[in-house]
Amino acid sequence: MPDRDVLLQVEHLCKVYESATGDVEAIGDVSFTMDAGELLCVVGPSGCGKTTLLKCLAGLLRPTSGRVEMHGAPVTGPSPAMAVVFQEYGRSLYPWLTVRGNVELPLRHKRLSSAARGKLVADALDAVGLGHAARSHPWQLSGGMQQRVAIARAVAYQPEVLIMDEPFAAVDAQTRADLEDLVRELHTSRNMSIVFVTHDIDESIYLGERVLVLSSSPTWVQEDLTVDLPPGRDQINTRALPRFTQLRTHVYDQIQRAKRGQAVAP
Repeated sequence: MPDRDVLLQVEHLCKVYESATGDVEAIGDVSFTMDAGELLCVVGPSGCGKTTLLKCLAGLLRPTSGRVEMHGAPVTGPSPAMAVVFQEYGRSLYPWLTVRGNVELPLRHKRLSSAARGKLVADALDAVGLGHAARSHPWQLSGGMQQRVAIARAVAYQPEVLIMDEPFAAVDAQTRADLEDLVRELHTSRNMSIVFVTHDIDESIYLGERVLVLSSSPTWVQEDLTVDLPPGRDQINTRALPRFTQLRTHVYDQIQRAKRGQAVAP
């Protein structure tokens, strides 16, 4: 694998939510780096702060302390170099706009000609297998197709890093497998840098080059695991590999230890 440049650097990130009943420390002390062109998965116990961490990475939440840097520059707010795909894809799509209109919408904030926007939209829709649905409206599509529209919108925006927050949790198993393979294809064919947050251990092993295992809240990085599976993966053969089972079992054990409070911070 060729040398990569550090894209994201997180140092001693802490997030405390203030409330009338007392402060809640959602993220205790999280540090890690991510290289350009990497597919990094994040897993952890339910309620451990995965979404909070994601929002801090994307500049949607300001950390209480610590810092997030992109190419060495602090992330202090929503960055035009990042795109986020959320689990609730239906809420992120405008039902009165066509598929093409939804994908094109963020591009209107860029100084692009109409022809240039159209080319990016067409390329993104083709990339997610929806070139035929450009004139349809979101409500005419299945849930899996709607999520493909949300992904296409992010792809068309050409972000340096794509952040995905449990994007396939609301679709059926077959659709989920298809969408996982779509993410793998976008990563490999376009060298996309992706942070993929999921609660599904199998999904994290299948998709990721690395898996960050988070502790229970207040969160820290319990393990930074390299996924040493072949880069060319498929739903049948990869999941049947003994190494896949070993990695899945290991991550599952780490999360169970976190739930029981048996993990010890470094």
